[in-house]
Amino acid sequence: MEVFIEFFQEYYYWILSLHIISFISWMAGMFYLPRLFVYHTRLEVGSEASEMFKEMERKLLRIIINPAMIATWIFGLALSFGQDSWNAGLWFYIKFIAVIIMSGFHGYLSYWRRAFYRDQNEHDEKFFRMVNEVPTILMMVIVFMVILKPFQ
Repeated sequence: MEVFIEFFQEYYYWILSLHIISFISWMAGMFYLPRLFVYHTRLEVGSEASEMFKEMERKLLRIIINPAMIATWIFGLALSFGQDSWNAGLWFYIKFIAVIIMSGFHGYLSYWRRAFYRDQNEHDEKFFRMVNEVPTILMMVIVFMVILKPFQ
C-alpha cells in the first residue's frame, strides 16, 4: 500500500490531468451521441444517410466514449484512493452516485445505439432532445461537488 501512496504522491498531477482529460472526452461524446440520435430519427430506415449515422454512432461510442469512460473511472478511482476521498464527506458520495448514474446513462446510450443499428428505434426526436439534457445535469452535479465540496 505504501508503494501506491508514494506513486500517487509523485504522479498526482499527471493522474489528475489524465482524469480531467478523460472526463472531458467522455462528456463530449455523451453530449454528441444523443444529438446524433435526434437527427437519426428524422431519416428513413435503410437510407444511405441512416446507414452513415449508424457508422458514426458506432465509432463515436466504441472509439471515444467507451475508452474515455473507462479511463475516467480508472484515474478517478486512483485519485479517490490516493487522497482517501472516501472519508471526505457527503459531497464525495453525491459526486460518486452521479458518476454511477452517468455510467448507467452511458449504458442506455449503448442500448439505443444498438436499436438504431437493428432499425428498431422506438423513440422520437422529442425523446432524444430531452434525453440529451441528462449528461449536462449530471455533469453539473459532479463539477459542483468537486469544486465547491459542500456537505463536508
